[in-house]
Amino acid sequence: MSDELNLGIDYFNQSPFYSVISFHKVIDALKEIAKETETPYRAIYAQSLLAEVAKVPELYDGITSRKLIYNNLPLIHNLLADLFPTALTANEIKAVSLPFQNFNFNFTQRFQKIISEAGEDFEINFRDFNNDQYYIFSCCLILNSCYGENFDLSRPMFYDIPDKNGVIKHYRITFNGDFTELIPTDKALKITQDDIKVLKRSYNDISVWKEKFPIHSWILKGFGIITLTDVTIENTISSIKTNLLKPGQEGMSLAEGKQIFRSIFKEKSIDYGIFFVNDVLYDFIELPLVVNFKSYFHVSATVSKEILSAAKKFFKQFNNTVDYYCVTDILELYNHKEWIPYLDYLQTKGIRSFILAPIKKTDSYQAYVEITSSIPFALHTVNANKLNDVMPLINDTFIKYQIDIKNELDAIIQREYTAFHPSVNWKFEEQAKNYYFAKTHKTETVLKEIEFENIFPLYGETDIQSSTKFRNKAMLTDLRRQLKEIMNVLEFIKPKEENLLFQQRINEIVFFQNQLKTHQFVAEAQIHRYIIDTIHPLFKQLSEKEEYHNIIQKYNKQLDEKHQRFWHQRKKYDLAIQTVNKLLTDVLDSEQTAVQTVYPHYFERFRTDGVEHNLYIGSSISPTQIYDSMYLYNLRLWQLQVMCKVVIMHQDLKQNLSFDMDLTSLILVYNEPIFIKFRLDEKRFDVENNDDIRFEVIKKRLAKAMVKNTNERLVQANKLTIVYLNETDKKDYLSYIDFLKNQDYFIGETEDITVEDLQDITDLKALRVTINTHFNNDNFKIFSYTNYVDYLTKFV
Repeated sequence: MSDELNLGIDYFNQSPFYSVISFHKVIDALKEIAKETETPYRAIYAQSLLAEVAKVPELYDGITSRKLIYNNLPLIHNLLADLFPTALTANEIKAVSLPFQNFNFNFTQRFQKIISEAGEDFEINFRDFNNDQYYIFSCCLILNSCYGENFDLSRPMFYDIPDKNGVIKHYRITFNGDFTELIPTDKALKITQDDIKVLKRSYNDISVWKEKFPIHSWILKGFGIITLTDVTIENTISSIKTNLLKPGQEGMSLAEGKQIFRSIFKEKSIDYGIFFVNDVLYDFIELPLVVNFKSYFHVSATVSKEILSAAKKFFKQFNNTVDYYCVTDILELYNHKEWIPYLDYLQTKGIRSFILAPIKKTDSYQAYVEITSSIPFALHTVNANKLNDVMPLINDTFIKYQIDIKNELDAIIQREYTAFHPSVNWKFEEQAKNYYFAKTHKTETVLKEIEFENIFPLYGETDIQSSTKFRNKAMLTDLRRQLKEIMNVLEFIKPKEENLLFQQRINEIVFFQNQLKTHQFVAEAQIHRYIIDTIHPLFKQLSEKEEYHNIIQKYNKQLDEKHQRFWHQRKKYDLAIQTVNKLLTDVLDSEQTAVQTVYPHYFERFRTDGVEHNLYIGSSISPTQIYDSMYLYNLRLWQLQVMCKVVIMHQDLKQNLSFDMDLTSLILVYNEPIFIKFRLDEKRFDVENNDDIRFEVIKKRLAKAMVKNTNERLVQANKLTIVYLNETDKKDYLSYIDFLKNQDYFIGETEDITVEDLQDITDLKALRVTINTHFNNDNFKIFSYTNYVDYLTKFV
């Protein structure tokens, strides 16, 4: 029994059918031929064949194992000789099979040759046809044959088979089921019209189909014949269909499109269209496809606000879905009250059933193919799968189309704007699209200015203390060493040349060495020019003499190739600056990724000898999100902690640096909302109103500011300075500092200091607090504003 099961003829694991291969219909036909008297030779042949068949009664009664089939292949071949004529075996691609099964035998010579050339390891399989699809198609076969339904099973089926050269060839499969019959078992359930409606809604729910058609509840008896047609060329040519949707050209007319989709669905009431939805705001956008291209689902701005609002809610529900959105009857959607104005609008267009098929998205808009019908249940989840063979063609076209548009938009943004943080990129893409599509439609247009109003700024900078001093010291060390090496070369050559020139050059080097002792930085540029213009040409001439080549070569190897000077200490300095800046930017960027999820905001940073950053937050930057001042407070608390974190992490880093570098930290608290505009000429955001310019002026003036009436710098190593403009901000930040002192991020007393009067800026105050540089970085975490409020509730 186990051997029989192992050799079962059912290819798929589960099936509503219990398959029994039987040739009873052919045998019955042979019995009639055996009785003929008008053609004795046919009767004799039939009688002889029947005598052989009688020895294997299973050929009539039914076969359930492959073993029995394989053992009787010659007899089966003779039995089916009329269906598989010898004269055609080298031309036809035919075999015996069962509906939607992948078990074939009795191949024609041509079919057998194709299989053989594919190789021993090749296993023939249906293209894009899995177990669940087979189960549902089998159920549809029962419904059509036994319940008078008309489930369209004419979806093309293909085999993809490599030839002897490994080139994949495509074969369309035609199935003849005249020699099969369906027999219900005692497991078979009676199917009602309500059941059929449920099934039409449930193509993607295999459990519903298995409930109505239990496993092995029907017997599939008989055999079928599959015929393959080589459609490799047609399959390739079908890719040309993408030209039907080519943007900017004549494209596919409405009549052509209707005919294509009506042919696919075999339904005269079918209409179609394509429309586009903005992923950010869920409104409709116009794209320049074809002049007479229409959509029922697209609504223009001229309709009522209620319809537009309902449409946005409708598409927000299922936007970005990867599956087809199929509605068998639009009346089923009226339980969504917020959609009703839009559903009423669609009904006025004669829509009762529809399919929305998303086109693969590559931009910030989603395109849809719409298939509509005025008849309920004309479109359903079963026949929606007919789009499986069409959508790849449309997808390929639109991917290319969207990439072309994206390239155009990126070019506009790069040319007219620049690259931006994702939080505001939507605004630039929106303007670029409007500009591009207007030009495509040959409409006169200009780029609109990008503006954000009522946003709150946050500014911070972390600088490397005394970076200029470190830089100058490094360059001076390199220059002194270079002069010493030049002197060594000249003193080596002078005794051998007996030329006054060398003594003169030695005297000049001594002079410059003395200059560096008293006028270090004034002399540096002059000395470097002297070396380039005077010493290096001399060394080049002398290096041609073999006796001087080695010593000059030794000198040349110490030159930096780019700067043509000694750059050893300067290179160490540059590496130290780069290392520190990388730490600063890595921490900022990493923590930014996390805090962006709380509320999207604009972030930009700039590298100098350290890093400065700007943050802008407000509803105009994230119009789809609800803004609350809590998000500003959360960002301020986040900024304080990140400024602490970089200083704490720097303590571990500085041990590996060639210079003893410390960090200073500064925050400017500005509590008034500002208006920023993108300046096309400078390719950056800037404040717009005169009142807001004060924010930028203060930022610039603070760079070298001192504490009032002292010689003390406002910023100090390992301390965070917080410049504020009013007492409310001071109170808030003192509270934040106390909270973070409780976490051991800050230590010591908090200083309240006055900033010196700056040009056009007076009466600035600042808080200054020491960062706990001994804090274990592994234990550092970013606390939210909610954590802060919880702290106040418990301890204040």
